[in-house]
Amino acid sequence: MALIVQKYGGTSVNGPERVKNVARRVVNTRRAGNDVVVIVSAPGDMTDDLIAMAHEISPNPPAREMDMLLATGEQTSIALLAMAIHELGEPVISLTGPQVGILTDNVHSKARIMEVSCERLRRELEQGKIVIVAGFQGKTCEGEITTLGRGGSDTTAVAVAAALKADVCQIYTDVDGVYTADPRVVPEARKLPVISYDEMLELASLGAQVLQPRSVEFSKLNHVVLEVRSSFNDHEGTLVKEVTEMERKMVVSGVAGDRNVARIALHDVPDRPGIARTLFVALARESINVDMIVQSAMRDGINDIAFTVGRDDLQKAVEVTERVRQEIGASKVTSNDRVAKVSIVGAGMITNPGVAADMFACLAEEGINIHMISTSEIKVSCIIDEEHLTRAMQALHRHFKLDRE
Repeated sequence: MALIVQKYGGTSVNGPERVKNVARRVVNTRRAGNDVVVIVSAPGDMTDDLIAMAHEISPNPPAREMDMLLATGEQTSIALLAMAIHELGEPVISLTGPQVGILTDNVHSKARIMEVSCERLRRELEQGKIVIVAGFQGKTCEGEITTLGRGGSDTTAVAVAAALKADVCQIYTDVDGVYTADPRVVPEARKLPVISYDEMLELASLGAQVLQPRSVEFSKLNHVVLEVRSSFNDHEGTLVKEVTEMERKMVVSGVAGDRNVARIALHDVPDRPGIARTLFVALARESINVDMIVQSAMRDGINDIAFTVGRDDLQKAVEVTERVRQEIGASKVTSNDRVAKVSIVGAGMITNPGVAADMFACLAEEGINIHMISTSEIKVSCIIDEEHLTRAMQALHRHFKLDRE
């Protein structure tokens, strides 16, 4: 008997018929002789609808109350799915994140899981029940409800799988697996049978929306094998796992695009020790994640610092940067939310020099200007004008022949 954790996204439970479809899948897995724990997201666009409703009432709703509100979306899903499974004759129980014992830090709307208690989960499984758990939520040591941010149900699933030492964590979504690029943007994109944790982590953090980056990081740290599959068919999905050197056949495995990017620049910054620390410590204190950072060459004792943040954090980040500007005596702060990030990812880059140059040449041939560049051993990212993102992704996919087996 295997222990399987399954996670179903919002599109998979959007409406009664889809809930029933998920129930049949779960029951089939249980009747095949497996113990099953299911993590569920809020149905369809419910989270977005709740956010919109909150902003109609308050332009700046308190973070604690937003978590109280948004946690109800997943509770809707788990109750409905439990009812559907009950109708199929299987013993089942639905549990919220706090009921399971998912302990988080106290950062509302972006909480991080600190611990998952297995006592309640194991007790229900030992009684022969299918356990349905609300994703995206947990509680602090003080008992306050928290949410984990966009895609947080993926992280819930991996954390539960790691805590239970599950045999596999299956992520069911509206796509068949992990592709070489977003098929909606690049029609020639291919599904990958296997991808490494590191490559998936880079793709997820660079805008590929199949998995939340934190869930992949959690999987790697805890050696949880992930399988990304469609909840609408029985096709084989993509395994996300540790990949051996023999399996690293592709120099570039995928192309990713991210429109959730904004660029901020601090101009005429005095060139003295501690300036960068002052700026980025101030941003960190506001829980603002900074991605790419570029500091220009010094000229006459001054330079410029440019960095990127998510668009949701732009207003707050500009306010923080403006306060720092006044403190350090820089000249001005500028921002641009009409940029995007295009990236190539591949474990094979480590042993193949010249990949970055190929990427820059491809973009130049398309007449696409690069504003910022960031590299690691297995990825190259460029900030470009948002209007060119689709063309850039399609050109890079062709250039690196990702449409071929």
